[in-house]
Amino acid sequence: MKAYRTLAAIGTAAALATALGASAARAADKPVRIGVLNDQSGVYADYQGVGSVLAARMAVEDFAKSSRLPVEVVSADHQNKTDVGVAIARQWYDDGGVDLIIDVPNSAIALGVAGLARDKNKVFIGSGAGTADLTGKACSPNTVHWTYDTWALGHSLAKALVAQGGKSWFFITADYAFGKDLEKNAAEEVLTQGGKVLGNARHPIGTADFSSFVLQAQQSGAEVIGIANAGDDTTNTIKQAAEFGIEKKQRLAGLILNINSVPAIGLPAMQGAYLVTGYYWDLNDGTRAFAKRFEERHPRHNAPNDMQAGVYSAVTHYLKAVAKLKSAADGRAVVAQMKALPTDDPIFGKGSVREDGRKLHPMYLLVTKTPAESKRKWDYLRTVATIPADQAFRPLADGGCPLVKGQ
Repeated sequence: MKAYRTLAAIGTAAALATALGASAARAADKPVRIGVLNDQSGVYADYQGVGSVLAARMAVEDFAKSSRLPVEVVSADHQNKTDVGVAIARQWYDDGGVDLIIDVPNSAIALGVAGLARDKNKVFIGSGAGTADLTGKACSPNTVHWTYDTWALGHSLAKALVAQGGKSWFFITADYAFGKDLEKNAAEEVLTQGGKVLGNARHPIGTADFSSFVLQAQQSGAEVIGIANAGDDTTNTIKQAAEFGIEKKQRLAGLILNINSVPAIGLPAMQGAYLVTGYYWDLNDGTRAFAKRFEERHPRHNAPNDMQAGVYSAVTHYLKAVAKLKSAADGRAVVAQMKALPTDDPIFGKGSVREDGRKLHPMYLLVTKTPAESKRKWDYLRTVATIPADQAFRPLADGGCPLVKGQ
């Protein structure tokens, strides 16, 4: 029988941490402790937040059906502040008994946590984190990057839209590492495919009024407006663009658009919007079964997005590696085992973890359905194309990761 208890996350965050405890019979064993670190009160709260914590718990519960490994899940809110996020991670690694920190949307915080994991020989898995530097110049033997990255989203979506005639681009970009990286990767592909970039407008995270940025994009005359931000910033950008009537003359490309944005924006305002993702709930029987369980348990009955599904998948694979080693103590050894074991779960299917820490799986090009096509809430997208793993992610030789031989 499992016992559930509540923990307090110590330190700067003073955040609530919930724990899925081991059974009383195994209380003497040191449990594997997993910390879900993300935004639980800001612009990314609906996109990771409590949903990622739920996904981690579901993975632990499912793993417990075939293993007696004691596991706990704790969580905290990094508030999108680098000092807060890194302080929580340091306390968790030093005094909190946390072996793995997972999720971490906000690339600046993710890079800080990755450095701590390396220095303290723990494990960090980015699911909400976007920057491709995690498997490039900042790669580490203690880091795995799971769900997506800025290279995959930027290059895949830009390539698809330029092929459809969208050759001139203007970017509305979040003014920090993630947004700049996303814009850079999309712009590179636009130029490679023979298109051109007409300019950009950069905004702080959590901006409420996007009208001046949208107006700049409109006045540029670009065929495609690349929205290189995330969470509520993406939702607000698209909503305000619709108020300007932009979608009638210019195409909107949400470079990290996902299903959570659609109810707030509305399908009519999102017609013809394309996105790239590693998971959508209606891809196959496995994705639908997971989504049904998740939606039933989510406090607002949200469908899972790709990053939340990625937490489930990554925790499952991490626990397989720990069980194989019979210990979570040596973070480098655990990540090496994760790379040695093929990945396989009902959500992402079969895949692998590459030498640089990049998790490989197919990505999917999706487009919004019309209101008439949508049969119920969350039935918003249809698949246009499958992008094989070897095309979806940056080639190993191009990343500059010092773990890769010859680099």
